[in-house]
Amino acid sequence: MDDRTKKLIAVGASVGANCHPCLEYHVGRALELGIDRSEIMEAVEVAKAVRGGATASMDKLALKLLGNDPPQQSCNSQAASCCCS
Repeated sequence: MDDRTKKLIAVGASVGANCHPCLEYHVGRALELGIDRSEIMEAVEVAKAVRGGATASMDKLALKLLGNDPPQQSCNSQAASCCCS
């Protein structure tokens, strides 16, 4: 895997982990590597979508464990195996 791909993954992982110092570091390094801002933003958006799906899934589980039916949600993901479905 090349450094560019690794850095975009690191940006996404930082967003997914809600790690502010990690995100600041990896975005800075991505820019130093010459990665276009739009590509970095795309990595951020993908991470936000994954994080949102995981959050929705956790919310459903919490309600299920407490005996409450979660409200039906629609998923914006194009993935066949999205975790929020």
